[in-house]
Order: sequence, then C-alpha cells, then structure tokens
Amino acid sequence: LSPHLQIWRWTPTMAASITHRATGAALYSGTILLAVWTFAVALGAEAFRPVGALLSSPLGIAVLAGYAWALLFHAFNGMRHLYWDQGRGFDLKSARATAIAAFAASLGLAAVLVAAGLMNRAG
Repeated sequence: LSPHLQIWRWTPTMAASITHRATGAALYSGTILLAVWTFAVALGAEAFRPVGALLSSPLGIAVLAGYAWALLFHAFNGMRHLYWDQGRGFDLKSARATAIAAFAASLGLAAVLVAAGLMNRAG
C-alpha cells in the first residue's frame, strides 16, 4: 500500500478530493433509494406506507440528510472542478479557500433543506 496517508498531513484540498469521491459513490445508493421511493409513490398508498414509515424514522431522516449533503457537496465541489477547468484557482490559497467553501456551503444548505423538510412534513 502507498504510505501517502501516513506521511502527508491532512489539508482541506485533500479532504475535498477524498470526500468528492466518497460522495460520488454514496450517490449511487441514494439514487437507488430515490427510485424505490418513486416506485412506491407510483404504486399507491398501500405500497408507499412502509417506505414512508422507514424514511420518516430517525434512521431514514439521517439517511436522507446524508444524501442531501452528499448531493450538495458533490455539486459544489463539481463547480470547483469546473472553475479549475478554466485554468483558475490552482494556487494554494484559492484551492484551500474553495475546498473550505464547498464544505461550508454544502453543510449549511443541507441543514437548511433538512430543517425545512422537517418543518413541513405531513403528520
């Protein structure tokens, strides 16, 4: 195994790179969950009841919150990559600032979305 994780100190850009890959992989599972939810809605109330109960449980809410954050982080960090594709933002100060901004923006917006969802849920 490469010793790179043991010899390099963690930086925001390193964390953003690893997190971008992890959220990309996590979005596959979340999209499958979204498809199950969509099919349950399409099949009617009887099929949706257990799916809705699972997703409204504390575990379900945590999974949905994680999916929302993963989607937002992946999108914000993707915009960072598009910025790099223009040949900008490669200096250490900009790379560090945009990595921190991607984490902050995704956490903040995910918190707002989850709070809005919890305030507006039926039941």
